[in-house]
Amino acid sequence: MKIIIEKAKVSDVAQIHKIVNSFAKKNLMLPRVLNDIYERLPEFFVIRNDKKQKIIGCAALHITWTGKKDEVYAEIRSLAIKKVFQGKGFGRRLVQYLEKEAKKLGVKKIFALTFVPQFFKKLGYKIISRDILPHKVWTECINCPLFMNCKEIPVMKSLY
Repeated sequence: MKIIIEKAKVSDVAQIHKIVNSFAKKNLMLPRVLNDIYERLPEFFVIRNDKKQKIIGCAALHITWTGKKDEVYAEIRSLAIKKVFQGKGFGRRLVQYLEKEAKKLGVKKIFALTFVPQFFKKLGYKIISRDILPHKVWTECINCPLFMNCKEIPVMKSLY
């Protein structure tokens, strides 16, 4: 199956919302509201089945600054592949694509907060202490309904 990975479009927002929140309902991901997806649309990428142009997965690449000189990280957010397409390498390909995009921007380290660290470990990510992450991450976390009982595991990979 030929696939395409590209920047998400406004016409993709409803499908992204549906995919992400289908995983959130199973407690495998944090939910996203439509407004958040629209506001962060430039961060989202989609993976499509070339023949049908249907979205089979999505992810966002969010750039964040640590506050320290030259320490700019990228966060992979909302990584989701439709169940029927899982186990076929599409998630791996999407993450690798985001890593290349981050490198083009000059990002040296990429991280994710995940309920499925084993997926990222297979791609060379290491489980890290939350203290390593930029404070900006935690200012967003404070608004999360799971903040006091967060079970997400931070993982990180050096790109250079």
